[in-house]
Amino acid sequence: MHPIVPDLGIGLVGYAFMGAAHSQAWRTAPHFFDLPLHPRLRALCGRDPGRVTEAARRLGWESTETDWTRLVSRSDIDLVDVCTPGDTHAEIAIAALRAGKHVLCEKPLANSVAEAQAMADAADLAAGDGVRAMVGFTYRRVPAVALARQLVEQGRIGDIRHVRAQYLQDWLTDPQSPMTWRLDKDKAGSGALGDIGAHIVDLAQHITGERIVTVNGMLETFVRERPLSDGSSATHLGGDTGRGSSLGTGQVTVDDAATFLARFTGGAVGVFEATRFATGRKNAIRLEINGSRGSLAFDFEDMNVLELYDADEPAETAGFRRILVTEPGHPYVGSWWPPGHGLGYEHGFTHQVVDLVTALGRGDQPLPSFRDGLQVQCVLAAVQRSAELGAWEPTAAPVPAA
Repeated sequence: MHPIVPDLGIGLVGYAFMGAAHSQAWRTAPHFFDLPLHPRLRALCGRDPGRVTEAARRLGWESTETDWTRLVSRSDIDLVDVCTPGDTHAEIAIAALRAGKHVLCEKPLANSVAEAQAMADAADLAAGDGVRAMVGFTYRRVPAVALARQLVEQGRIGDIRHVRAQYLQDWLTDPQSPMTWRLDKDKAGSGALGDIGAHIVDLAQHITGERIVTVNGMLETFVRERPLSDGSSATHLGGDTGRGSSLGTGQVTVDDAATFLARFTGGAVGVFEATRFATGRKNAIRLEINGSRGSLAFDFEDMNVLELYDADEPAETAGFRRILVTEPGHPYVGSWWPPGHGLGYEHGFTHQVVDLVTALGRGDQPLPSFRDGLQVQCVLAAVQRSAELGAWEPTAAPVPAA
């Protein structure tokens, strides 16, 4: 006879791309993993009554709200999942923590270091009452990435010397692609730097176990004005240029591409690139880490594979080994399919739910914490300062709340 598992009431704010991915994860996780708490999809929140009702029906939510403050105040909600634009993260997350709700917040944690600091301080305070907060860097949960972390921890590649990290997309290469909230600094905070660069900053630090301490960055915006559409959220309006939009144009106020050099706490050097203008690259997250005893290489467009070079092998047979990360002993994989049957993008979100709910069931702090998210925010801010000043910039060390 199976033991009764207590419910964990979930309230999700946001029902677009990330909302759908998170919904799938909350639905799926308890069907493949033994969890100490059972996620219940209690309420989906969005401003448009018709759209949020349709999304709730499609994604499997029990009810809807059109005001996030009502969601946060509901007694049947134990955890608030924040999948909104960055300008709302701090307000929603802090209110939820103060209401005694656990929080999962999408990355980057906020639009500024000040907001992220306030969120981390609120999470520290709430932790004293057993309330937990986690930031959603889901790529940590890709089995090949988790295996890379294990191999570095085991010393398989020795002392870390080089880190190369790229996140390459191409969805903005067409100048006629319309404005979205992601191109508005007031809503998004930054462009490629925060949207996708945050991921490779977190991955590089997570896998190596080291922190970035100084950066030297460069930002570029290739297309500075885009057509508005009915769904555009731009606030900076221009005239109608006749380029296919009767609504006029909007000013792009974020970066299209970000590149920077970095130094790590252990002495390693890094090269980072994040762009939404890499023609032909859809979602290429590439990491190569060189150590004194070997190297690791990963590309998300071949996400079930990790490459390992072992420098201790004889030169005659040495070479990068292609590891298909689908064996039952690999991280997370044992709960899924037989060996050789690969996983996909959505599984990272499911594994995130598994790790979060497992930590909550144990009363542990789930990782990455809001303070980890704050540290990444400090790196992003340092890159922005460096690009403005044309000089190396330290990443401000977050100070724990007193």
